[in-house]
Amino acid sequence: MVYIPVKRKSAQADFFLRYLSKFSTTLSHLLAPSILSADFANLGRDVEMINRSEADWFHVDVMDGVFVPNISFGFPVIKAIKKLAKKPLDVHLMIVQPERYIKEFKEAGADILTVQYEACTHLHRTIHQIKEEGMKAGVSLNPHTPVALLKDVIEDLDLVLIMSVNPGFGGQKFIANSLSKLSETRELISKSGSKAIIEIDGGVGLNNAAEIINAGAQVLVAGNAVFSTDDPEQTIRKFKAL
Repeated sequence: MVYIPVKRKSAQADFFLRYLSKFSTTLSHLLAPSILSADFANLGRDVEMINRSEADWFHVDVMDGVFVPNISFGFPVIKAIKKLAKKPLDVHLMIVQPERYIKEFKEAGADILTVQYEACTHLHRTIHQIKEEGMKAGVSLNPHTPVALLKDVIEDLDLVLIMSVNPGFGGQKFIANSLSKLSETRELISKSGSKAIIEIDGGVGLNNAAEIINAGAQVLVAGNAVFSTDDPEQTIRKFKAL
């Protein structure tokens, strides 16, 4: 008998699959606290808090100061988070030419890699490069970008991220038109037969999260709404209880 080794899925990949299975049987939503709003002087503490909490993913925003007017962090910080994280790393690239770094983000620890539609000249190719590295592939749309532009790639996607603020900075006000974009995205996914799930990022708080979920969002990214509170872990419980 010849033994053929089987490549096992990572624990983070199993997390992704398990959480996705919720959507076929329940109305559960996922919560991905944004590390951009964490206390970087106590980053390990905040990562451990998310590990303990009911949050589902870590949301990691990477900004280059070119695609957006801000610079966040790169590979060393992501690797440091990965060493401690017990939940999937949902990495959102707000950078130009993201295709140059796909392998490096996989090596740094990304489980889900999302690129901006507006930053990709060859989007179809980039999506498949992400998948070939063993990550889940997402595409993000800025507030001005129509959902219909995803028609030709929606069946290839694992995730669609709707930006409900102009990307670059935390603490911005939710753009109301994002609710209709969520509904449009849900309709596009349904008509195409895609298995992609819908994430939303920007201005999400306890005051509007229920409405956002009702409009079609399945994953909520929350930064200041979690980390600026006196008890972030309790705030996460409130988000999950909606």
